[in-house]
Amino acid sequence: MTGITPQLLAATRWIDYFTDRTGLLIAWLNIPLVLIVSYEVILRYFFSRPTIWAFDLTYMLYGTIFMLGAAYALLKGAHIRTDFFFEHWSKRTQGVIDSVAYIVFFFPSLILFLLVSWQEGWYAYVINETSEQTPWRPILWPFKWVVPLTCILLMVQGVSETIKSLHAAYTGIVLDHKVKVEL
Repeated sequence: MTGITPQLLAATRWIDYFTDRTGLLIAWLNIPLVLIVSYEVILRYFFSRPTIWAFDLTYMLYGTIFMLGAAYALLKGAHIRTDFFFEHWSKRTQGVIDSVAYIVFFFPSLILFLLVSWQEGWYAYVINETSEQTPWRPILWPFKWVVPLTCILLMVQGVSETIKSLHAAYTGIVLDHKVKVEL
């Protein structure tokens, strides 16, 4: 076996491109987050007029950015890894370990998490669940649907990472995470 087929290589490029673009799009949510926090700080400390909605919006926006950014972090190799042993192994051994980890742990865990979070999101939608953190009491179902969406985005990027890991296991060559797709 000489690694992955050209079709699988093209698939990893497209998945990586998709994850890169969605990650950058999600990063734009930091602007309203900073604006809301700044607005709240100015009103609270300079005018003694705190808002009832800023706390809810900030934790929802931050949680959304954190969760939806997970697939982008996976693409960039930014997730925690115990490199103490890993960095001393050959690229083939690293590919084998990563491949097994994705197939045995990553995908089954995310599938289970997707099923549970989908039920939670659906239930929140059906009962029109609201937050009890502040008197504003915003609806929670859009925020709760972030978790299953995160699972889907992570699994999509996980497919690319698994293919790259299998390629490394077969060839000893690690594919670059910065592969760009020509449109």
